[in-house]
Amino acid sequence: QVQLVESGGGLVQAGGSLRLSCIASGSTSSIQTIGWYRQAPGKQRELVATISSSDFTNYGDSVKGRFTISRGNAKNTVYLQMNSLKIEDTAVYYCSALSLIPTTSRSWGQGTQVTVSS
Repeated sequence: QVQLVESGGGLVQAGGSLRLSCIASGSTSSIQTIGWYRQAPGKQRELVATISSSDFTNYGDSVKGRFTISRGNAKNTVYLQMNSLKIEDTAVYYCSALSLIPTTSRSWGQGTQVTVSS
């Protein structure tokens, strides 16, 4: 089992920046991919960015060029640097990890609110 704890959300003006953090614990060696998803009110949860165990990154189209996912020195920490924030980036951001051992499973954090104001 993998446990995930997010932090760093908050209120920011459009054009500003925020950095989200996710700390993974438990069976972290089983993680194949870890990253961020978001869900705005009335919308489906969508991909923001992920990073694989081999450091391959993948971004949602709406955040490419503005958001950057990275790992900390401790491999169980993942960051999401969000720049040039837009009102439409307002959502609950969830950290998620995909594990392949012993079976395929996905873990979710509790989420952190990001609100972008005009």
